[in-house]
Amino acid sequence: MNSHLEVIPLDRRTAARLRRVTLVVPVYDEEASIDLFLEKASEAVSCLTQPVTVDILFVNDGSRDKTERLIVAAAATRRDISVLNLSRNFGKEAALTAGLHHATGDAVIPLDVDLQDPPEVIDEMIRRWLSGAKIVNASRNSRSGDGWLKVTAATAFYRVFNAMADRPMPQDVGDFRLLDREVVLAIRQLGERSRCNKALFAWVGFETETVHYDRPARAAGVTRWSYWKLTKLALDAIFSSTTVPLRIWTYIGGLMAVVSLLYSLFLFIRTLVFGIDIPGYASTAILILVFGGMNMLALGLIGEYVGRIYTEVRQRPLYVVRSQHISDLAGR
Repeated sequence: MNSHLEVIPLDRRTAARLRRVTLVVPVYDEEASIDLFLEKASEAVSCLTQPVTVDILFVNDGSRDKTERLIVAAAATRRDISVLNLSRNFGKEAALTAGLHHATGDAVIPLDVDLQDPPEVIDEMIRRWLSGAKIVNASRNSRSGDGWLKVTAATAFYRVFNAMADRPMPQDVGDFRLLDREVVLAIRQLGERSRCNKALFAWVGFETETVHYDRPARAAGVTRWSYWKLTKLALDAIFSSTTVPLRIWTYIGGLMAVVSLLYSLFLFIRTLVFGIDIPGYASTAILILVFGGMNMLALGLIGEYVGRIYTEVRQRPLYVVRSQHISDLAGR
């Protein structure tokens, strides 16, 4: 008999066989939401009907309030909490990417700390995953917690994006979804800096299923998403996922060139037949304004792409980690 054989207690043997799910939670100035989120997440995990273990990875995106202290205090008393502190605020897309890069679970579930992504949905997502799905999207049946303008703008964005993108995004699905480890590894290979993770999640493919839920109002705190930031995210999603806007202006430019040629030919023939008319300022001004406006719009569109090219070629890191604490569960 080997005298060095270790006798492993039953609970450790069982835990070693279980698959593990990591909840990735980006946070920025969310001190009012941390304790409530941990309470609700713990309740949801304790009620799981599926044989998995769960750990939580908070990505502190340069918070200026007590967010970091609250998470560190919770991590000191619980073995399932990890925290990744970024050196400053890099934005949610970068923070979520950092979470995906550092998550160690067999599956990863990104969700918001404000409980608009209900932890109660996690059990059904895990069940679909264990049944074979690589991605389990969480689709919103309703968005009672969001205002009319935000819901309308989001609906319009999905329609415009899906009409142009090579790989459409599922309607009414945010970052809240389950990603198998294989999917996470594929996403890690995507190195673009101007990114919309929802578009990347759809781009990688894999077997996908969908669960539905009603999106509640924010449980605590205030949103950091202004309409300006949402507009920037929408533009990043479109310009990083398709070149259709550029092709549209190629078609418009070709059409305008043909129209201009025909109109020039018409003026030339009319002058030969009827002589020279008295010059008109109105028609000249209209032509200058129309073509000038279209040129400025086209240049602005090209500038959007050139700006993103500039961001990519600099090759700066998407985020910088200041410190991290890895839990016992995530480290095994």
